Amino acid sequence: MKYLKVILLIAILFFFDCKANATRVKVRLFSNNNIEALYVSFDLGVYALFANDSLLLEPELGEGLSVELLPTALGVCVSVNNYNYGTFRQVTLQATDTACILCLNPRGVKQRTYEGNLIVSAFDSKNLRIINDVDFETYLAGVVQSEIYGKQSDIFRIQATISRTWALRNMGKHRADGFNFCDYVHCQAYQNRCVRPDIMLGTIQSAGETIVDTNGNLIDTPFHSNSGGQTANSEDVWRTALPYLRSVQDTFSLRMRQSDWTKVIPRDKWLNYFAKTHKLNTQDSEVRNTLLTFAQPERKAKILGVPLTRVRTDFNLKSTFFTVTTDSKSGDVLLLGHGYGHGVGLSQEGTIRMVSLGISYDSIIRHYYTGASIHRDENISQRYVDNFVTEITKIIDEDNANPGRVKSKKDDWLGKLFRVRDRMDREEEYDPTKQELESDDFKIEW
Repeated sequence: MKYLKVILLIAILFFFDCKANATRVKVRLFSNNNIEALYVSFDLGVYALFANDSLLLEPELGEGLSVELLPTALGVCVSVNNYNYGTFRQVTLQATDTACILCLNPRGVKQRTYEGNLIVSAFDSKNLRIINDVDFETYLAGVVQSEIYGKQSDIFRIQATISRTWALRNMGKHRADGFNFCDYVHCQAYQNRCVRPDIMLGTIQSAGETIVDTNGNLIDTPFHSNSGGQTANSEDVWRTALPYLRSVQDTFSLRMRQSDWTKVIPRDKWLNYFAKTHKLNTQDSEVRNTLLTFAQPERKAKILGVPLTRVRTDFNLKSTFFTVTTDSKSGDVLLLGHGYGHGVGLSQEGTIRMVSLGISYDSIIRHYYTGASIHRDENISQRYVDNFVTEITKIIDEDNANPGRVKSKKDDWLGKLFRVRDRMDREEEYDPTKQELESDDFKIEW
């Protein structure tokens, strides 16, 4: 029996420890905010508290306790349930097992929850730097939840594949800062832990999948909300022409949430912008007429030599894909726009439409990334992935069958999936008297 348990444990750990050359990543949280105070509570599991790399509190931080972290000129001031432990250069909350969840409440910023470890230091006396040290695939699931909406698992599988490809290609983007990624669009949005099992299902289905060019190299995988009906060439946005980032017709993005928009701009403001900022002679009738009747039956990169990316930025437009007309009554300039985002690479709403039409996930990826293909890591155990998919599908079916059921935090689906692994790691048998309120109906069938 013990031998079988060890084999099963190896299989489980194999999947999570062979992440296409990445196992854990460090992600700076609240990277777009100044954090003057952080209050941490514990939704699931137990944490240990380290200060300056030394153990400050044994693994006893859990439900019912709270930690207050404040920046000072000397470091981070630490209090647990209002008892002050002092000020330290760096503070780490370290999870004791996989199914541990932290609830983060920064002062003045919306609450978030994350898995994994938390590393906190002070930028200065008024600002904390907060880093989540987390499993790579767990991070990806959080990215997928933050970056795309939908219901079908293939939507999440596609987003996970392009987000994994981007992350592996940009692992050192913030190396000089002491972490891998930030949680904002500068890298990839990572606004919360994944709380939806259907999103984790799509992420698991994509295990080991990345997108490569004809030479087998990881590609850049930019994506945007909606192309407006046609994607853009990479050089029209970022100057560099890449063979797999070619403009393609994209009717799948039409008639979606972000497919159309309108912007009203006073006529004089529009003309003066091109005159003063870009030195165009707007007194010339031909120049003025072009600026007031500009059309894009297909995407263009410039208007009278002015990059449309610059116009988009200066007028805070949703995209560069727009037509200019004039309101017959007010005389204001009307920009009739299409799409949302830079337009290069994959359109998320186009993807959602294609999945709903039954188009396969690999065909969707090839549609948006010209000549690229999906590479599958042979080291990933497909047998294990299939069994994991089966079990998480059971959880989804159970939730769908009981839509009004209230679950305890200890019955969280993440805890249900990983608790078995953690017990086997400790070579313990399940004892319901020691696992109060925990649901333990998750089993892997081989």
